[in-house]
Amino acid sequence: MVSVYNSLLVLGRGIGQVMFQNNALSGLLMLIGIFLNSWQMGILAISGNIISTLTAYFSGYGRDDIKDGLYGFNGTLVGIAVGVFMELSIGSLLLMAVASCVSTWISRLFNLQRSLPGFTAPFILSVWGLLGFCTWIMPDILLASDAVNDIIQGINYFQAFSFGIGQVMFQGNIWTGLLFLVGILVNSRTAAFYTVIGAFLPILLAVLPGIDAETLNMGLMGYNGVLCAIALGNRTLKSFVWVSCSVLLSTLLQIIGMNLEITTLTAPFVVSVWVIMGIQKLVIPGTVK
Repeated sequence: MVSVYNSLLVLGRGIGQVMFQNNALSGLLMLIGIFLNSWQMGILAISGNIISTLTAYFSGYGRDDIKDGLYGFNGTLVGIAVGVFMELSIGSLLLMAVASCVSTWISRLFNLQRSLPGFTAPFILSVWGLLGFCTWIMPDILLASDAVNDIIQGINYFQAFSFGIGQVMFQGNIWTGLLFLVGILVNSRTAAFYTVIGAFLPILLAVLPGIDAETLNMGLMGYNGVLCAIALGNRTLKSFVWVSCSVLLSTLLQIIGMNLEITTLTAPFVVSVWVIMGIQKLVIPGTVK
């Protein structure tokens, strides 16, 4: 019989795995950070995590993967995304439950092959499908986009850095971003180092035309870079080079996506890491990541 304690460990790991941390304490610190910014999003994160994990359990998927939270992190993101893009109602909560289940089934499809790691692709595909469905069938359930601020702002480097970490889970709060960083640090100093690198490098692109300070300050240029850096980073100088290339590529993809008014989510991260992994296999045959 599954104990409450073990269930909480799975829940914590499922949240931590959003940022590649197989550690329940890391997940707890991140969850506290989410609640610090929005208690509704905290509840949605837990709900999506539980639903996606239970879907894997009742579908008979690998117990070790379930225990490690690998079927929970995409559902965590789906749950939060519903709170970001939709009015909270019975209808949106039901859609969240369905999308969380779908994210688990898509994760399973990625696990059946070894060519490409799924990363957050199941979350991306589930939420894109959900938003497309709502736009076509239930447009009133979607929240209106935030109005553009016409006031000229300067770059707040610390906010841009911290928000860049927090926005991995849609959180625009300085303390939330710092708690995410602490959560990573308690599990891996290397991952924490690359989190800092991934959040900092995109800020350097502020010199490019078309990049406004508000976008940087909101962390929208940094969160994909954070995930790229953690995914590819290790203790070698060579990995630092690969990380830098992936972070910059993801930032450029984010800029392109935003200019095309695409809801990018974490797609720039997934695509850029896939590209870098493909290049690695060509340059260094036999490379496994």
